[in-house]
Formats: sequence, C-alpha cells, structure tokens
Amino acid sequence: MMKIGLTYTGSDVKHDNYVRWLKDHDDAIEVIRLSVADDPGAIKECDALVLSGGVDIEPTLYGGSYGYEKAPKNGWQKDRDLFEYSALLFAWEHAMPVLGVCRGLQLINVNCKGTLVQDLGFRGDEMHEASPGEDKQHPVKITEGTLLADIAGQGPAVVNSAHHQAIDRLGAGLSVNSRAEDGTIEGIEWADPAGKPFMIAVQWHPERMYINKMADPLLYRGIRDRFVEEIRRTGVK
Repeated sequence: MMKIGLTYTGSDVKHDNYVRWLKDHDDAIEVIRLSVADDPGAIKECDALVLSGGVDIEPTLYGGSYGYEKAPKNGWQKDRDLFEYSALLFAWEHAMPVLGVCRGLQLINVNCKGTLVQDLGFRGDEMHEASPGEDKQHPVKITEGTLLADIAGQGPAVVNSAHHQAIDRLGAGLSVNSRAEDGTIEGIEWADPAGKPFMIAVQWHPERMYINKMADPLLYRGIRDRFVEEIRRTGVK
C-alpha cells in the first residue's frame, strides 16, 4: 500500500478534494492526514509528502511584516508552519518525493530562505485571487527544459488561481518552471535535481482542477501521475 502524507488545510471539504485527486480511484493508495493535532510521527509511515494550501505563512519566518493588506483575520498558524517545516525536512532527509500546492509552494520557498510578496495588490488580485466560491483562471507560460515541461509540455496552458501572495525572492537551489502573464511565479522545482529527491510545486490548485474537470489535464492529472510514478520508483515501504 502506497502511503502519501497530506498536510491538513484546515477544511474537511478542501482536504477531501486533495484525497480524491491523489487517489484517483486507486485503492492501492492511502492518504494520511498530517497536522499538529494528528499523530506528529505519522510522516514516518509515509512514502511521500504533499504540502497543501491554506492560511498565509507567519511573516517572521521570511522577514515579512504583520501589517499588510488582507492579513488573515483570525491570525496566522505558526504551529502549522513549524510542523510542516519539520515534515518537509524529514521528507528530504529520507529522499521522499515532495509535491507543493499554493501555500505549499510558498512554504518550500521560505524553507529555502526565499521571501514572499505579502499581497499582490489590486491588479494582481484581479488575475489571481479567487472570487467567493470560484477560482480565477489565467494562462501560464511553462519554462523550456524543466521537469514541468517534461510532464505537461510547453504549449499554451491555463490554470486556476486562488491566492493573494506569491514568491518574491526565489529560495536557494530552486528554479522557476512557469510564470503567469504578469510575471508571477507559478511553479518551482530544483535548479539542479541531481542527487535530490523528486520535488515540484505549483501555485495553482490541481486538486480543484481535477474535481472541476478543467482543461489542460496534464497540469493536474499529469503532475499527480508523475508524482505517483516517482513514489513507486523510489520505493514503497
């Protein structure tokens, strides 16, 4: 049985979207919920890690400020940030494949000493921030020669979007695999993957693209399938 650790978004509905996407009707895959409130040692049972979306990362972890537009009304969750930091480090130390989604991409970047744009502003929000109950959609340009290009090709692509923050300074050892038309970083991977475990992270939400049967299936199904393929290649406990 393949066991994929999935960090908890804070919403059962959103969490279940990830579970359906990752399993894709495959009964040989078990998705294990990871959070501060669950078994803190559960990552040790897993074969891979998915860092999910959710609340903004605590600003002191990347030198940010608390007083920015659209800061979370109920505050940040530093305990979640630190828990997911430790899960990510454990995964990398044990050569587990890692997949980051939205906040997960940002957490990987911050972990690698990168920084974040704390709010994209009015123009950025017009393209990227979700309306109530509905994601935005916009084109992305995939970078030639990247892992993402190998998975999804280099043709015109459209993704969903539901974020008001993004990567500012890119973290050490990372490279950009896709950008939105306004230059916002939409995906990252290792700059030099040699000797490192599989890692890819995207700013969009492939789990909701999957649920809503959006176009460009390689940007949700293709990423998921390559992730699962890498888990099998590296070995299932």
